[in-house]
Amino acid sequence: MPDMQDSIINVTTEVGRLRRLIIHSPDSGLGKVVPSKAQDWLFEDIVHLETMRKDEYDLYVQILLYFLDPSKIKGKLKSIKKSRNRAFFKPSNPNYFNSKQVIEFENLLKDVLKKSIIKTQLVAAVCAIEECSYTEMQEFLSMTPAELVRVLITGITTTGEFFFPPVPNLIFTRDIGIVVNDHLILNKPARMARTRESLLAKYVFFNHSLFETLRGKIIEIEEDEMHFLLPEDEQALKLETLEGGDVMMVAPNHLMIGISERTSVEAARQVIGKLFKKEIVSKVTLVKIPAKRDYMHIDTIFTQVKRNVWVLLASLGKTGDFRNREHVWEELGQRYSQEELTIRQFYLEDGKTKNRTFLNLEDLLSDISITDLKSKEPVKFVYSGNNVFPYGEREQWTDSCNLLVVKEGVAIGYDRNDHTSEAFKKAGFNIITAAELLVKFEKEELSPDTIENTIILLPSAELSRARGGSHCMSLPLLRDTLF
Repeated sequence: MPDMQDSIINVTTEVGRLRRLIIHSPDSGLGKVVPSKAQDWLFEDIVHLETMRKDEYDLYVQILLYFLDPSKIKGKLKSIKKSRNRAFFKPSNPNYFNSKQVIEFENLLKDVLKKSIIKTQLVAAVCAIEECSYTEMQEFLSMTPAELVRVLITGITTTGEFFFPPVPNLIFTRDIGIVVNDHLILNKPARMARTRESLLAKYVFFNHSLFETLRGKIIEIEEDEMHFLLPEDEQALKLETLEGGDVMMVAPNHLMIGISERTSVEAARQVIGKLFKKEIVSKVTLVKIPAKRDYMHIDTIFTQVKRNVWVLLASLGKTGDFRNREHVWEELGQRYSQEELTIRQFYLEDGKTKNRTFLNLEDLLSDISITDLKSKEPVKFVYSGNNVFPYGEREQWTDSCNLLVVKEGVAIGYDRNDHTSEAFKKAGFNIITAAELLVKFEKEELSPDTIENTIILLPSAELSRARGGSHCMSLPLLRDTLF
């Protein structure tokens, strides 16, 4: 059993100091993605796995450890760098860092597979969705937990035998679940390529001792019973799907959900009903964004950096104002190409559910900062690409708006978004590469406890090909409260 302190699950904002999270290091399955299947598996391109691991993701892990579990990393950078086999970063290696604060999903899954009944249930479930043969199922059941974890995640045995496709998107742990105060919403993916990872997550959260405090507090998305009576072509149009990149815990009383290419309004409505019934939050805002690959989740177009600072794609910031200005010309027959957002907020008042509309995204974000988070400072917007054409859209594509906050005002982004970095500088932030920061931490020139208003840049040539930033690559389990 884990120590009770290690099993506390609580997230009330996007910007409280991060204390514990789940990650998944790039596994060998990413190196098996082929061009003909890349988009089916939700990748934009094939990646060079060794570069992604050694030159990019390993730096991400080191930064996380320095902020969340410094005893695992401080004073060890030279020896880690000299190691040729990356043993420190490999979950299956005896020399793995094995932190209780920076938690590897693979190890959680291996733990639950040590229970015979869970192993049998999960193997049967995976074999059903992957349409494995009975003989293959028996082979899986004969494997050790370590061997089975490899197959369930990568689809491949240690001898190189393929059983089923990899789940390369598991690197984006944000999409398997979201902590809402002391509850957890289990996500329901929109694409078949992510079904297996969702199933693995379900077994981990319901059965691992680390999540003992979540018993009775896990919220699942279920299909409406009428769904099964619809013709198959109509069923596909009314799936209840929700992914973590579309869910933000912006304040203790307030959850935001995006309606997008990946998250349906039916699922969002179901979540509102369940959260309000249990009084977990008193306010849920739905933000409907264009259903297109460019903006697959709301966290690809905006994230929060401080209680009063947001980074976002400017073209989606004031769509309501633009629509009102151009309305007269539209009536006369002119068509404009500006994309639209619809923002509707549902809230509990006097025991009843009421709703109101926000005209612009920036109006909503300002209201969150001022009303929900009690910010005394003016609200600032940092725009992707410094709001200079065409860099806003170019850098949004490579995750300029997808930042993970490790403490208020200190966030991790990608180094390739130069114009967005300039915008952060203008807004009063320091810019530093992850490698430079690690050296300064080792020399005690800077400290995770004292650093402020800083954007930490990860190398991202390969990571950005997967279409997800540091916000996507994290599932926060515990953050400090802001007030």
